[in-house]
Amino acid sequence: MPTLFIIATPIGNLSDVSERAKTTLASVDAVLCEDTRVTAKLLSAFAISVPTISYHQHSGEAKTSKIVDLLEGGKNLALVTDAGTPGISDPGGRLIEELVRHFGERLTVTPIPGPCALATALSVAGVPADEFLFLGFPPHKKGRQSFFERIRLTPCTVVFYESTHRILKTLGELTSRMPERPLVVCRELTKLYETIYRGSAAQVTEQLNSTSIKGEFVIVVAPL
Repeated sequence: MPTLFIIATPIGNLSDVSERAKTTLASVDAVLCEDTRVTAKLLSAFAISVPTISYHQHSGEAKTSKIVDLLEGGKNLALVTDAGTPGISDPGGRLIEELVRHFGERLTVTPIPGPCALATALSVAGVPADEFLFLGFPPHKKGRQSFFERIRLTPCTVVFYESTHRILKTLGELTSRMPERPLVVCRELTKLYETIYRGSAAQVTEQLNSTSIKGEFVIVVAPL
């Protein structure tokens, strides 16, 4: 019976990778990854030599069929994302759904837990996390206004991701819609320039404008 291992990888600091993750990566026949170049660096850091196969949001049916063929042939595979836990704002969940539909009980899907930007941000936010809404990345165009309106109307903690290029625009949306609602904005979590900003959207914007804006962001919106 083939096995698909879902392996969480570091979101920044390589020391966060688990021994189980390293052992599993070294044991599989191939690693399915979002970007083969990124995963190659990770594997090289731990002297792991395993073939990599790209699988990302633009992968089509042909790539899924190739993965099915490998599993049908008895190969054990690992699925990773560029950083963090596969399936969290990542197309890995779609692949797992398709493979489970195809194989049923003939496929073992095994999680190898570890780093996740969502959980990491919540752990330091200091806001209620017994109930929260995770929204991934905001839409670039269509649905963007309703995305932020949903945040405004949601009574519990809300968490979402944002990129370097859109963080100021997003903070502007939050300032105009919910100027007093407290935020915790985490930048470059677990990396050298990790920074955690706290305050209103306007206050965080002021802090960001006084420094170089680089890296990925996790935004935690405090509950009403």
